[in-house]
Amino acid sequence: MFRILLALLTLAVPAQAGDVTIFAAASLGGPLDEIAEAWERESGHGVTLVYAGSSALARQVEAGAPADVVMLANEDWMDHLEAAGALRDGSRRSLLTNRLVVIGSWQRVGPLALADLPDALDGGRLALALTEAVPAGIYARAALEELGLWEALRPQIIESDSVRAAQLLVAIGAARLGIVYATDAAEERRVSILAEIPAASHPAITYPVALTRGAGPEAAEFLDYLGSPVARATFSGAGFGLVPE
Repeated sequence: MFRILLALLTLAVPAQAGDVTIFAAASLGGPLDEIAEAWERESGHGVTLVYAGSSALARQVEAGAPADVVMLANEDWMDHLEAAGALRDGSRRSLLTNRLVVIGSWQRVGPLALADLPDALDGGRLALALTEAVPAGIYARAALEELGLWEALRPQIIESDSVRAAQLLVAIGAARLGIVYATDAAEERRVSILAEIPAASHPAITYPVALTRGAGPEAAEFLDYLGSPVARATFSGAGFGLVPE
């Protein structure tokens, strides 16, 4: 199995006959790798995984990149692909949910009140995914605006191409705090969760999945496998919520 991790897709990924190419939101890396490997063993087909921000993935699919399955972290970008005629009719479904959290370096301990975010930055940076394009950034901005914190924090915000990139800035000390998905924070030992963002302060975080219009039968089999007990247990074990089937 090939795992391709990119901030922006700038080239096409060739797929061999019988293989399945999956364009997936960066935050799915980890559990999706495990699921793809399990399906490879069971099916005998190969899987190519391409990870990036949902906005970059959607634009590449719309431009004709050879994806068979698309898994995004935002319903709006999947709506965009559906309106563009890039998806197979009837294949789209909502698969997972997630939560937003505030993270800091692992040395920092103890909870943080959201109202204290400006003071807690202490002149440092707040790392977010792109707030105009990447779902995690869009959700984070909506929450900060709802909580009345956006204007106070705006001068100290640094934006990255994906939620994983935003988290890395905190992990390496380039940003003092960040807002990322809870599932990402759980996988990075160099950061700690300081606060949870109230779900009511931003649009619901759901992960839709669909086949592209040119997807083959193997891709349809993989899409079905994502709803299997094995796949759902893997996602749940990584901290994702499961959308009822």
